[in-house]
Amino acid sequence: MAAEALASTLLTKVMKNIAAKWWIISIVVLIGGLFGWSKLLQSSDPGVIAQKGIHWHPRLEIYIKGEKIEIPENIGIGAVHQPVHTHDDLPIIHLEFGGVVREKDLELGNFFRNWGKDMRSFGNNMRMTVNGAESTEFGDYMMRDGDKIELHYE
Repeated sequence: MAAEALASTLLTKVMKNIAAKWWIISIVVLIGGLFGWSKLLQSSDPGVIAQKGIHWHPRLEIYIKGEKIEIPENIGIGAVHQPVHTHDDLPIIHLEFGGVVREKDLELGNFFRNWGKDMRSFGNNMRMTVNGAESTEFGDYMMRDGDKIELHYE
């Protein structure tokens, strides 16, 4: 009788340990699956350019009635360092992002917002070329590394 009680107690403990281990394994698998699913959704987002940041350098030149104007140094540099900014190596615009980068982050309009200027405030009949080809995307243009962007105003 004592042996049967001892065997029953041991069997109960073993079954509880097995059940606890399965719960732990199930929770770990669920958390891992949710993390993987989240990463899959991020990587399948067509608007995502990079998962781990970028450091690109397009060039921007602005001409008003044929005369090139200077873009100021350190646009976007201050108490808060904006990922779209300039240094002293003009006409280069720095695109320096540390994490997930979306197409919207790289739009030319962001540079003008950081500058505090309306892109259309430089004059009438704005014309834009990107790498020598006409473009009508203006502020919506998604800048890329090595681009040469020119804005011409009359």
